[in-house]
Amino acid sequence: MAVVNFSALIDAFHFVSVGGGFDNRAYVDLDTGIIYLVSSEIEIEQDLPEDLEESERYLAVPDRNELDLGQQLVMTFVQRKLPNDVQQVAGFFRRKGAYSRLKVLLADRGLLDPWYAFELGETQAALREWCQENGIELDESGTAAP
Repeated sequence: MAVVNFSALIDAFHFVSVGGGFDNRAYVDLDTGIIYLVSSEIEIEQDLPEDLEESERYLAVPDRNELDLGQQLVMTFVQRKLPNDVQQVAGFFRRKGAYSRLKVLLADRGLLDPWYAFELGETQAALREWCQENGIELDESGTAAP
């Protein structure tokens, strides 16, 4: 069973979850726990295994949508903290720039820091569950608790 640094896994998760047309991928070596980053836009100084994308030895790190940490996560938070604004926030996601409008609303309501704390906690919980499902042991030294 691979032992993966949890902080590095969180960084890899954010790397693959970045939008804007970037084709970023990350893979966990199930034998060594090393995380490999691959990008079509960013040059990364890391020697990649030749069989990285074909071998079952490497597991692709999921992005936020694969872990249901996108719009559904936002709506869960809004339902708990801003129940009167659920329809408005749902409308944000019908057009581009939803997260920018959400953050303005949350800042106006004094809920930006609680949102970030909620998002971090849910992200960490989802990544821990993903690791457990895939037989990955976590090294949490240097990782802050949610």
